[in-house]
Amino acid sequence: MKVIFIEDVPKIARVGQTKTVADGFARNYLLPRKLAVIADSQAAAAIQSQLQKKIKQRELEEAEMSKLAEKIEGTEITIKARVGESEKLYGSVTAADIAEELAKSAGHDIDKKKIEMAEPIRQLGVHDVTIRFVHDIIAVIKVNVVPDEVSEEKAEKAEKKTEKKTKAKATKKTKKEKAAAEETTSEEPAAEEAAPEPEMEEPKAEAEPEEVKAEEPEPVSEEAEAIEEEMDAKE
Repeated sequence: MKVIFIEDVPKIARVGQTKTVADGFARNYLLPRKLAVIADSQAAAAIQSQLQKKIKQRELEEAEMSKLAEKIEGTEITIKARVGESEKLYGSVTAADIAEELAKSAGHDIDKKKIEMAEPIRQLGVHDVTIRFVHDIIAVIKVNVVPDEVSEEKAEKAEKKTEKKTKAKATKKTKKEKAAAEETTSEEPAAEEAAPEPEMEEPKAEAEPEEVKAEEPEPVSEEAEAIEEEMDAKE
């Protein structure tokens, strides 16, 4: 079915456009909600002047939106939030929070429905957020989520506590190492006496060989001589 749109329908058509859509979609959604009329009908002819006014009005609005988009493009806003462990937020930062803070920064009220977020922000840091004013008019801003005063105070106390524990552990470790070193030292002999150097023995002089004396014949007794003479006489 061919229809003429008399209102903007997101992702479908803009006011004044003529499009062919499914019959069921036209009869069950567009026509009952007066978002479109059937083309080439009396209703279409009757609203032509009205459509022209809406188109002009839309052009003016889009010009303003374009200026606003240029103005806030790249703007960084800061939102304070309560923070728990691992820099996770208690709760989250929503489109409504961003719209409120952005209105303060830009000086214009921005519909939270124009802020595109897949899900609320639940982490500290800088996040890119897209604002779609209409179809192709968009602006990307930066949302910097920081801890609030209470969270900062808690974080500071926690940091000091952690630092104190670290120092205590280091001191305890140093004492243990010192005690172990002293115990090891006490088990060793206080001082080892130097062993006396062995006395070097002087080499003994070699004994000179004894002079061998020739044996002298033993003297013959008188009796032996008498016996010897007697035997000679008998012979």
